[in-house]
Amino acid sequence: MAFWKSLFNNSANAIAPSSKTQSEEETLLKTGETKQESKILFSTTRSIDLYELEELCDAVGWSRRPLRKVRKAMQHSFLVVSMWEERGANRRLIGFARATSDHAFNATIWDVVVHPKAQGKGLGKALMNYMIKRLRQEDISNITLFADAGVVEFYNRLGFVPDPEGIKAMFWYPE
Repeated sequence: MAFWKSLFNNSANAIAPSSKTQSEEETLLKTGETKQESKILFSTTRSIDLYELEELCDAVGWSRRPLRKVRKAMQHSFLVVSMWEERGANRRLIGFARATSDHAFNATIWDVVVHPKAQGKGLGKALMNYMIKRLRQEDISNITLFADAGVVEFYNRLGFVPDPEGIKAMFWYPE
């Protein structure tokens, strides 16, 4: 992967944040557990290298998606949040989530991913709480998501519930 990344790592492979959302970078956590202080940051303003995002998704075992489609999905998202670990001058993408919206009532959260080495430390919960906070700041009152069976309990603990009226989602897939 590093070979291909070095060949194609240019501005065409980095996604700048959408101007639709308020710019913000917020420090979540500072730790001094190692020789060098580590910070965890949320950002809606940092460019995201698509190859770095792909490596993050690979780390959790997600199927590969065409980078041109990932780029398009991010460009058309209402909110894109990245989570970074910084140690000195080094930074590493350790989390990501995005949301689409009708800009009035509804938003759907997609592609929530936290690097396995960062899991179990409350960072996934912090990322989701940050997403919800930002969506609520935009006066979005109905926030939905789709969850794989293995993470339903995680989202339940964050306050997400199956549709209270029992409506089941329906899907259309190409043949």
